[in-house]
This record gives sequence, structure tokens and C-alpha cells, in this order.
Amino acid sequence: MKMRPGEQTGFLLCGKEWNEGEELEVHSPWDGGVIGRVTVATRADARQAVNHAVASIRRTRALPRWKRREILEDVTASLIDQRDRFAHLIVAEAGKPVRLARAEVDRAILTFKTAAEEAVRLGGESIPLDLTEGNEGRWGLVQRFPIGTILAITPANFPLNLVAHKVAPAMAAGCPIIVKPSPQTPFTALALGELVLKAGWPQEAIAVMPLSNADTAWLAEKEDRIKLVTFTGSAKVGWELKAHSGRKRVLLELGSNSALIVHGDWPDLDDAAARTANAAFGHAGQSCISVQRVYVERSIFQTFLWKLVEMAGKMVVGNPEEEDTDLGPLIRASEADRVESWIKEALQGGAKLVSGGERKGSMIHPTILTATKPGMKIRDEEVFGPVVLVEPYEDFEEALAEVNHSRYGLQAGLLTRDASRILTAFRELEVGGLIVGDTPSWRLDPMPYGGVKDSGLGREGVRSAIDEMTEPRMLVMAGLH
Repeated sequence: MKMRPGEQTGFLLCGKEWNEGEELEVHSPWDGGVIGRVTVATRADARQAVNHAVASIRRTRALPRWKRREILEDVTASLIDQRDRFAHLIVAEAGKPVRLARAEVDRAILTFKTAAEEAVRLGGESIPLDLTEGNEGRWGLVQRFPIGTILAITPANFPLNLVAHKVAPAMAAGCPIIVKPSPQTPFTALALGELVLKAGWPQEAIAVMPLSNADTAWLAEKEDRIKLVTFTGSAKVGWELKAHSGRKRVLLELGSNSALIVHGDWPDLDDAAARTANAAFGHAGQSCISVQRVYVERSIFQTFLWKLVEMAGKMVVGNPEEEDTDLGPLIRASEADRVESWIKEALQGGAKLVSGGERKGSMIHPTILTATKPGMKIRDEEVFGPVVLVEPYEDFEEALAEVNHSRYGLQAGLLTRDASRILTAFRELEVGGLIVGDTPSWRLDPMPYGGVKDSGLGREGVRSAIDEMTEPRMLVMAGLH
């Protein structure tokens, strides 16, 4: 794949790079310069990708487990060898600070490594059926089989690892996959597609195709040969896809306004503030489990708040290529416009600016607000920017209620040493995951991951995604004595 500034790259279809068609110019979030140009696939190209994928299902389904593992291990090895190349692709396209970009590559390596291990663990179970008279000699076997062709729609904030979270499980399950990457970050996905092909995955069984929104919607809604749509992105788009996808299985990993509770018995507020700052402001808050709301027991509220201000003030805002940068630009200037307008709306509504709020181009400095109220966008919606709200609470049950007062429910964090409170929170909080002893931004890629309410449907994480991408089939054997 070419990556010299200004040159054109084609989409991947049937093992080839296709350069004929409309060009999409991709710009750096940092300085606005042209990174490169990519060919946008047409609806006819998408239909052809489906044709090839459907034709390849017999081959991918028949790939022995050892071969799937071998291919996945080869992709893993290539990512290790090309760690710096992928990190700099992520920096260029997403504006992610280089240290965080390297961490993302490391996460993708773990994702593919885990998929290689899960490929050989994908089994079934034997079920006794001689449970009533007359059924002697009957037995049953349940085995999981690939669901069929998958459409994966991926976002810009993790242009490698969130593609990996769809491609690697699909390969382990034996499913062909068509990847539609974000138009802001197509090059990382295309580079990963090349590694998958070089590792020996059938050429017809993977396509990486920048597509228009209309043609992507057509694939998801009208193309019945697509058996599963897996989407990571905004709640609005995700639920619209679900509403129009007919009988297809749909896996949604959507947004959140993730909350952290800091109780008064937590012994190390310096560490708590440092973790919160990194989780709220790292990569300019552009993560669906970025800390957005913090509820702090009143007895420690002021202490924690000013420690957080101190930590935020130490964070470096600037060029994502530089090693000491903690947060760079938002993905687009329009996103900075939106975040800035939400901050202003909150301040006009009575919220107080504790620190930050400055804007320069697409960059917004770490921003801490308090005295926010329900009904403010900055509190109710997913800000997806470097903004955190810190509010006091008197009673632990009050804090739980505040966390649940949201249409989202992806992950929550809890800092307390009280086992009773931990169990109460685990029982009462309406989230897909509760992280005790850390922020809601903590995630290990093999673990089940997903949310409730408007935060999504189904679970990612390699094993969980494989389950979503396969279906159980029952074999009943009779007359065997």
C-alpha cells in the first residue's frame, strides 16, 4: 500500500488493489495536510465483494482449525514486525499520540493472538438423548458453524484494533468478511487487510472497501446474503442500522457517557486522580469508555477535584508525533466545534468551569466542569472529547442512581475497598461491565465487552465475538447400538 503524501491507494477486493473510481482525500487531523487519496468502492463493487464472499464460505468453513490458527499467528507475527509502521499510520490518520498508537498496535497483536488460540478451542458438546423409553441408541452432538458473510463497519478512534476485533474473530470462526473502514482512517484497515492476505487467508474471503454512507446502508439493509452486521460507532447510526437490517444478526458496540464513583475509603487519591485524568483526556477523550462523569463522596470531593486539576495541568497537548504528547487533535474540526458548543451551553446553564476549556484549531485542552445538571448535552450525551464532569454525592445509593441516570450503559468504574458496596454496585448498576479499582476505561481485549440500553447489543471480545459469528447446529444420531 502506498503511503507517500498525495498518492492514491485502491480498495482491496479479491486480493487486488482497485484504483478505478472516485477518490477520497484523507487529511491529517493535526495539520490538515493531505495524507493520501483512497479509491471509494461503488455499489457494484460492493455487490461483487458479496459475490466473492458468498462463494468462499465453503472454503473458509472447511479450513481446519490448525490452518486458521496458523494464518492468525502469521498476522500476529507481521503486526509485531511492523509495529512502528502501523503506529505511524494511526498517528497520521487519527491524530492519536504516538505512545497511545503503539499501545493500540500492541492491543491488536493480543487480539489476533487470542483469536489464534480460540480458533482451536472452537468445539461443541455431546448430549445424551436416551432419556425416555424407545430412544435407546440415540445421541446428539452440537457443533458451532460459521454464520456466513459478515459486514464490519468500523470507526476512526481505534483504526487498527477495532478492525482487528471484527476481522480476527471472523477468521477464527471461518467467516468471510467485508470491512467498511471510517473515511477518516482507511489506510490502517487497508494495511491490515494486506497482512491478512499475505498470511494465506482466502483472497475472496476478505475485502476492505471505503464506501459511501448510502452504499454501506444498502449493504446492511438490502443485501440478504450478508448474515451479520457488526458496527462500532454512534448510537443513532447503530440503532438505525438495526431497525432496517431485517433478519440479519446485528452486533452493536456503541457509545457511552461512562461514569466513575470515587468513595471516601479509597486510600490513594493521587493515583485515582492520575488514572482519571488519563482515562478522561487521553487521545482527547475519543473513546467510548472515556471517563465523562465522576461522582465523588463529599468528604473527599475538594481534595480529589484539585488533585485532578493538578494532573490535568501536567498533560501535554500538541503534536501527536512527539513522544511526550498526551492528547492531540479531535478527528475533525467539526467535532471540536461541537464539543466547544456543548461546554458553552453547560456554562450558560449554570455549570462551573474548574479548569481548561481552551481551544486551538481542532485541539481542546483538558476541561473539568462541575455543577452540571441533567438535561445538559455535556452530561446526558456522549461528549467524545477531553471533558470530564466532577460532582459530589452524600450517599452511596445516590451515586449509583446518578450513574444509572443515563440512556447509556457501557462500563462504569468504582473506587472503594468495601466488599458490600462492590456487590451492591455490581447488582444495581445498569452497565455491561463494572471495573472495580480502576476507571471504566480499562479493557483487556479478550474479555467480553459491550453495553446495555443505548450502548449496544451483543458482546465483543474475541471469544464472545466468535459466538456471535457462529450458530449452533444439532446432529441427532439414531439406531446406533
